[in-house]
Amino acid sequence: MAVYICHRISELLLVSLFVSSFVVSSAGTFDGDCDIMWGDHRGKILDKGKLLTLSLDQISGSGFQSKREYLFGRIDMQLKLVSGNSAGTVTAYYLSSEGTNHDEIDFEFLGNLSGQPYIVHTNVYTQGKGEREQQFYLWFDPTKDFHTYSFVWNPQLIIFLVDNTPIRVFHNEESIGVPFPKSQPMKLYSSLWNADQWATRGGLVKTDWSKAPFTAYYRNFNANACVWSTGSSSCGSTSTSSPTPGGWQTQGLDANGRRRLRWVQKYFMIYNYCTDFKRFPQGHPRECRRAS
Repeated sequence: MAVYICHRISELLLVSLFVSSFVVSSAGTFDGDCDIMWGDHRGKILDKGKLLTLSLDQISGSGFQSKREYLFGRIDMQLKLVSGNSAGTVTAYYLSSEGTNHDEIDFEFLGNLSGQPYIVHTNVYTQGKGEREQQFYLWFDPTKDFHTYSFVWNPQLIIFLVDNTPIRVFHNEESIGVPFPKSQPMKLYSSLWNADQWATRGGLVKTDWSKAPFTAYYRNFNANACVWSTGSSSCGSTSTSSPTPGGWQTQGLDANGRRRLRWVQKYFMIYNYCTDFKRFPQGHPRECRRAS
């Protein structure tokens, strides 16, 4: 019996190693993992590929994207946001597919006057429809040092994390007719751009161009994810009935994660579409009926 058990454990370990080998973990350099797509040299890769900067001036902003597409995974990036008077600027960091009916998972960091807090704007688009905004203040100054902003995206849910603290969860509610991003591969994008028509106090505060150029900093991009290439996933089947075992593939929130989420939403959430009665007089969106 002992010999059989040891043999069986060995088989399971081999299967586990075989399956997990299809999950690509990318923690290389920005040269190898990303392309600067626009900005006419306002986006730069420095320090032998370990640091990326985006800048904005009165002529243009800048942006980059990942070389690879992903269909489920955990994406981490460390950012240090525009310091000083960042009013009117937006640093966007998001996953998105292409096309009119695209899926998208957003962090947007809305700048503010010196001494006033950034607003973290989050949204989830499914099949081209968004309008699922939640906004937060942070419990630290995001311009003083680098902090880690993460997406966990698996067939059951999407988790937004800041320094590994969950701030938002979007569950798969297809059972009640709510679309969920599960079939369109997405690239990672980030951009720094001027949005002073709406970004700060609804557009009342404009960008002070005397403070330009504005610069955001990136490091330690890591994609532990299923890579999509030539019509197939590196993880094989992405069926919700048989998720790949281990890590982010089946990750939810444990008791401590739920406590941290409640803490963030109690003390730092400043807008939640699920409680905006004026915006949805006919009733809240269906996914709002479930508590996180």
